[in-house]
Amino acid sequence: MAIIALGINHKTAAVELRSQVAFAPERVEAELHSARQALGLSEVALLSTCNRTELYLHGEVDDQAILAWLAASRGVAVAELGSCYYSYRDQEAVRHLMAVASGLDSLVLGEPQILGQIKSAYAVGCQAGTLASELHSAFQLAFSTAKTVRSQTAIGQNPVSVAYAAVALAQQIFADMSSARALLIGAGETIELVARHLAERGVGKITVANRTLQRATELAGKFNAEAVLLADIPEQLAAADIVISSTASQLPILGKGAVESALKRRRRKPIFMLDIAVPRDIEPQVGELDDVYLYTVDDLEEVIEDNLRARQDAAKAAREIVEIEAERWFRQRRSLAAVDTIRAYRSAVDALRCEELARAQAALERGVPAAEVVDALARGLSNKIMHAPTIALRQASEAGREDLLALAQQLFDLN
Repeated sequence: MAIIALGINHKTAAVELRSQVAFAPERVEAELHSARQALGLSEVALLSTCNRTELYLHGEVDDQAILAWLAASRGVAVAELGSCYYSYRDQEAVRHLMAVASGLDSLVLGEPQILGQIKSAYAVGCQAGTLASELHSAFQLAFSTAKTVRSQTAIGQNPVSVAYAAVALAQQIFADMSSARALLIGAGETIELVARHLAERGVGKITVANRTLQRATELAGKFNAEAVLLADIPEQLAAADIVISSTASQLPILGKGAVESALKRRRRKPIFMLDIAVPRDIEPQVGELDDVYLYTVDDLEEVIEDNLRARQDAAKAAREIVEIEAERWFRQRRSLAAVDTIRAYRSAVDALRCEELARAQAALERGVPAAEVVDALARGLSNKIMHAPTIALRQASEAGREDLLALAQQLFDLN
């Protein structure tokens, strides 16, 4: 059975399709059971972030069956997924997982958040009981490889992320950050990173809006910011120069009407808005308003290019590490494939040994001299061990199978 990695990401699909295919965190466990049952697989894990949705599986199933389940689960057409998906098997699948965990396949090369997201996907799979030995070992290898990449290359130095790129884009618009006021929607890891980068650049004021006030207050306390509820956003918009949103909401949080009202109160003073959520938090129609500069995660790519150049050399070294670990894993996997054959061979030889030993003991009991018994034992055992290979070699020679003869010479060390 194969290890399979299948998915879509920021390189293959636009943000609209990625939004449709993304899984809400509270639904992942149920979807894992659904996929395993529908596809008849032994193991399933699901990674769903703003930039990628990937299934990791162990079993025998073709791509079309997986795509059909994914399309039905997310309510999209199979044809839409068929034009932008990728699929890897066995060594290539494990290599891909290691590359993703190491940040080599991220929108921001080397960003560290993806490793935490993969660990979360692994934990959910463990909790759901949809992981067993094969995916366990693949994920553990990915974790250890990512750690090696971080410790042995410079890819983790001067850390950058989607959050870093978001603030960098805002800084291009607001040269004097000290006079800007930021409204951050959400209180997850990405928004916390955005808040940290904004604070480091001396932004004038930060307000954190979240579904629960407690979490908003906890995050705001780290950056001397104000905490509000999502319901307070319309009032906060009028004072916000920078709006950055990243929540797990399945529906837009900000609509065109609310932003239009805020602009009137601001007397048409521009607002920079960045929606880095998938699905989107801000309705696309907001971008049609004058004095609103609305960007999505896909718009960050140009900003990120500057950060990539400094990481290319480190990425080369990281990919070498991934390649070495993938090859090592594949060799170990191939060696395990011989275990059953070796066990069967040893069992067959041991049966011959027992048979010849019983014959020898009977001869000793009859009074046959020990020297004759030992000689007969050795001769009988060697003849029986050689019997099957000898017949197979003769048949190979008759069939002109020079390749098998050469392999036999290597196997029996006859060179």
